[in-house]
Amino acid sequence: MRIITLNVNGLRAAERKGFARWLARIEPWDVVCLQEIKCDAGDVPRPLAAPRKSHASFHPATKKGYSGVALYAKHPPRVGTGFGHTEFDAEGRYLQADFHELSVVSLYLPSGSSGPHRQASKFRFLDAFLPHLDTLVRSGREVILCGDFNIAHQPIDLRNWKSNQKNSGFLPEERAWFSRVLDMGFVDVFRRVDPRPEQYTWWSNRGQAWTKNVGWRIDYQIATPGIAARAHAASIYKNRRFSDHAPLIIDYDYVLR
Repeated sequence: MRIITLNVNGLRAAERKGFARWLARIEPWDVVCLQEIKCDAGDVPRPLAAPRKSHASFHPATKKGYSGVALYAKHPPRVGTGFGHTEFDAEGRYLQADFHELSVVSLYLPSGSSGPHRQASKFRFLDAFLPHLDTLVRSGREVILCGDFNIAHQPIDLRNWKSNQKNSGFLPEERAWFSRVLDMGFVDVFRRVDPRPEQYTWWSNRGQAWTKNVGWRIDYQIATPGIAARAHAASIYKNRRFSDHAPLIIDYDYVLR
């Protein structure tokens, strides 16, 4: 089973940069999770409406051109949107696909980088989402949460960690929250497979961050232990850019049904 996750920073923009053609070339994949699609289902570019005859699900934000998540699957899942919180469900941040005994979630956590009001919203999300994570753990299902968490967990996960300790995305409170998620039983699958430093998934558009690999690892696949143990290969695709994020690809010894 191959699962890909990517914050596209606008699905229409990513399609113009060749994302649909890349999806066709990187086959076979089983599930693709997208974040920040910034469009309604009716505005999705035709090549990305259901690529490779997949089953496509979209959960846009109520606000036009903002946030939103999507998921493509080669096998038809049972799909649910939102996690029961009015404020954040309206922002299109959670889409869950249930297969046989596995659930895959496309998840987009708020960013707090644009000001104190957005950081306050991010903290509200973190507080509201923890009980739902606990419910997922107790469900007895295998779960993979895929997406842009907007948090770098450890110093290894960003280049300039010392100068970012007071910045959104690497605040002590955010990192402690991430640690709580792992303490609940979830596994950072990429880090389990690849312990190397300087493995990033997002780069600022300022300066020469991309060229110099001054990045952050803020995109994850976080999984329950059973399915996490089946991960055997992980990569971050950087040959072409479809977004300010890079696709995170993880292969599991598992047959999706």
